Amino acid sequence: MKAFFSSCLHSNHYYSPIPTHVCKLHKSFYGLKQAPRAWYNKLHQFLISVSFTTSKTNVSLFIYSYNNVVIYLLVYVDDIVLIENCSSFIDSFVQALGRAFSIRDLGPLHYFLGIQVNHNSDGIWLSQSQYIESILTKVGMIHCKPLSSPMATNAKLHKGDTPDFDDPSLYRQVVGALQCLILTKRDISFVVNKVCQFMHNPSFNQWAAVKRILRYLQHTKSMSFLFSKASNLYLQAFTDSDWASSIDDRKSIGGYAIYFGPNLISWSSRKQRTVARSSTESE
Repeated sequence: MKAFFSSCLHSNHYYSPIPTHVCKLHKSFYGLKQAPRAWYNKLHQFLISVSFTTSKTNVSLFIYSYNNVVIYLLVYVDDIVLIENCSSFIDSFVQALGRAFSIRDLGPLHYFLGIQVNHNSDGIWLSQSQYIESILTKVGMIHCKPLSSPMATNAKLHKGDTPDFDDPSLYRQVVGALQCLILTKRDISFVVNKVCQFMHNPSFNQWAAVKRILRYLQHTKSMSFLFSKASNLYLQAFTDSDWASSIDDRKSIGGYAIYFGPNLISWSSRKQRTVARSSTESE
């Protein structure tokens, strides 16, 4: 670290000048807003030097593939997940990574970004039960009555359906937290998309819809999302949409689900950007 001092003006009167020190850092350190980028650049340079490539769709995913050895390395700030098909090769790579950076091997993956990971003979089970409990505790519904469905079949949400909710910031916080649950709770994708449409000015009726989702999560919080082993890894895609279901703007809701073998790998439910003139056009 080097310090540079600017010259102070001289005067006949004694005074205490305002400090104008400037520090030039040769190395970034934890806490600066530039630190994550500096860390990523340094890690990226190391991984590229050992023949990893960056995924074209996710800059946090690095892939190594050579002589039937495949390694996937996923980075989130300073948390790293490694997936491989050759344990002997991964041991040598972890040693090389340890020589370049100060790291700690936490063993098999059990918890990552709020997702609990369990391994057994059936495959890999993903769960966010602890995250669900934290949401219920925040809202004061940890002991609420569970429900078996996230939304009533005849529910109609639209602008001005009831008076405005008196705590819109709470509504936004809870709905934002629900969006993170879609990572493992694909069954709430549709209803979360519905309540997300009223973030700017929620009503009591829409808050009641959010509370029903929370009651459903109370009922299903112990359920897990399974990635099972399979020999036939075929790709299937399903899609569907309604027509002009939104009372406010007459836009349609579309959704899709993509399976790789028996495993659901991608899904979505969202309002379409344009107004469809027929059910055929919406689909």
